[in-house]
Amino acid sequence: MSIKMPRGTADVLPGEVELWQYVEEKARDLCSRYNYSEIRTPIFEHTELFQRGVGETTDIVEKEMYTFIDKGDRSITLRPEGTASTVRSYVEHKMFGSPQQPTKLFYIGPMFRYERPQAGRMRQFTQFGVEAIGSKDPSIDAEVIALAMQLYQELGVKDLHLEINSVGCSQCRPVHREALLDHLQGVRDQLGAEDQSRLERNPLRVLDSKDPKTQELTKDAPSILEFLCDDCAPHFQKVQTYLTEMNIPFVVNPRMVRGLDYYTQTAFEIMVQGIGAIGTVCGGGRYNGLVEQIGGQDMPGIGFALSIERLLLALKTQEVELPINRNIDCFVVTLGEAAKQKSVSLVHNWRTAGLRVEKDYLDRNMKPQMKSADRLGARFVVILGDDELEKNSVVVKEMASGEQQELGFEEAKAYMLTALVKEEK
Repeated sequence: MSIKMPRGTADVLPGEVELWQYVEEKARDLCSRYNYSEIRTPIFEHTELFQRGVGETTDIVEKEMYTFIDKGDRSITLRPEGTASTVRSYVEHKMFGSPQQPTKLFYIGPMFRYERPQAGRMRQFTQFGVEAIGSKDPSIDAEVIALAMQLYQELGVKDLHLEINSVGCSQCRPVHREALLDHLQGVRDQLGAEDQSRLERNPLRVLDSKDPKTQELTKDAPSILEFLCDDCAPHFQKVQTYLTEMNIPFVVNPRMVRGLDYYTQTAFEIMVQGIGAIGTVCGGGRYNGLVEQIGGQDMPGIGFALSIERLLLALKTQEVELPINRNIDCFVVTLGEAAKQKSVSLVHNWRTAGLRVEKDYLDRNMKPQMKSADRLGARFVVILGDDELEKNSVVVKEMASGEQQELGFEEAKAYMLTALVKEEK
């Protein structure tokens, strides 16, 4: 029997991987402009990190984590998201001691969640995220949101819809919790078993339910915005002011609570229409208590995460063509055994100089070699046979114009490099 890839995973093949590389480099370039540095954390962590950091009442921890017991009898989990690992690293390596604050980090890497695969949502997926730790300033909330929006805009995604909310803090959230509980007690028996369980442990999560019946029953539930304290209310107002200053349109959605327990104050989501049942392509918010929960000092933080798969799906759905150059610079056509032998050093020399060069490895005659050059989009074809070898030269043919000339080995290299530099300008 043939062995196939596990459900919920995907092979990224040549021809498609270049799109991934382009998006990832765009993200890295954008983070550089915003002064965020890359961090790489382990793919697996101690399970407790996610139980404490993400929250035991979340769908991720309750249903979706890939957890196993290792040979040392330790509970290990493949990371389901990037924030908890980044904060763990921030605490463990005492990044709070750096004179440059806040600490601004970004990551790109695989995450794992056992959920039903659908368009743009896989069990292994690649996440890009940023974290800014160490500042309560609402302007950094706006900066993080702006970075996320700018990435989509620079890649050409259209019809972006930004929703924001404040989910309060440990001071004002308990007051809202009581009001919410009073409201929900009247409809408690009509809620599903899962939402009744959430009502006991974390009633705010009931507002995040995907059950249409629960959504209808809670449509008139009291809003957290009515209960924001003297710290959270002006903070949220400042975030809105800064977004307006940057001409970033947004809508306030008082029902948004996000799916992770560590969020405080600002929460936001970016949506795009037409990419499947779930239109959210990016989400994030503040997590002012998370650093302390994971064992560090009481430090504020904010960040976001997005799925590269869903970003690429949005680009595909909107028929956005990324400027990917899959063509090579030169294809060396060899005629005869002596030319084949010489081509090995010639190709190596030209690749070392910076040219993208390919040659024939199947001992084909000239016609199929020329077809290969055409399929690879070669800018130049270099022909090397016995006659050329006697003169230490090659015939260089420019494929677009059909013009060709005989040049020495070094002359040919210089000619192609000069032509390509002019083309880039």
